[in-house]
Amino acid sequence: MNHVHGIQYKNNSKEELFPDFGPDFPYTCSYVEFDRCIGGQIPWHWHKEIELFYIEKGTLEYDTPGGKIVFPEGSGGMVNSNILHSTKSLDPKKNTIQLDHIFDSSLISGQHGSLLDQKYILPFTGSPQAEILSFYPRTPKEKRLLKLLRDSFFLSPHEFGYEILLRSALSKLWCLMLSLSRPLLGQKKPQSGSDQKIKSMMEYIQDHYSEKLTVPRIALAAYISERECFRIFRQSLGITPSEYVKNFRIRQACIMLSDPSLSVSYIGQSCGLGSSSYFGKTFREVMGCTPREYRCKWQNPDIKQR
Repeated sequence: MNHVHGIQYKNNSKEELFPDFGPDFPYTCSYVEFDRCIGGQIPWHWHKEIELFYIEKGTLEYDTPGGKIVFPEGSGGMVNSNILHSTKSLDPKKNTIQLDHIFDSSLISGQHGSLLDQKYILPFTGSPQAEILSFYPRTPKEKRLLKLLRDSFFLSPHEFGYEILLRSALSKLWCLMLSLSRPLLGQKKPQSGSDQKIKSMMEYIQDHYSEKLTVPRIALAAYISERECFRIFRQSLGITPSEYVKNFRIRQACIMLSDPSLSVSYIGQSCGLGSSSYFGKTFREVMGCTPREYRCKWQNPDIKQR
């Protein structure tokens, strides 16, 4: 199980990259401690892989363009393929811990386009009703799913047949999820046309955050008007384009501040936050401390960032 310290992005799409993820066994497992994450949260991102998770400790909030879902300790859920989402801890007094399975659906179905893929995977991954699912210990079937889910994280990779046992566990969980979500899949929900547009604009910002960014430039990345740009950011992320730019720049600054060889003024300029005074003012507004105070805290070798 990997102790995840930072999000990496694929260069060609800006979706999340999992370095130890290979085509021979498309799977990785993460142990996330939110008191070691910048601001106690994971920023907006997406990945084509399925995310199946369990809340071991604390309370976690998942945000998607469709709304917010709270997951208390002992609950779990699933984030579907290519769904834009972010997470944050709601329990600052308790280190929220999340266990994460990340896997390509082919791990269960075998070859893409196979009978298993067509019958059990595509109807689920292609459903707008199943963007994110939540499971709580309120019914016997959900309690059984959550027990199987938690137990699946403690399979030993040193045990003979580990990969087969893991695949079997994930397949069993998939069947239970399908059974529980069948009423949901029968409901009608229109596809949103904003999803690819917001991703295109986020990718543009991530590529050009060190430069002077304006709303017209951001809107042009998705070939839409400024008004539509504001509407999509509000609808999808609940913030303005400028707020997203500022938050992304501050997060990049937080990562750079862990390197003692970089001066605070250099970091401010590199992240598009200008002079040291403006950088300090903006950083304090977002993080509640100065860049130097943050650097002292996060240079503790026991503290990791994501």
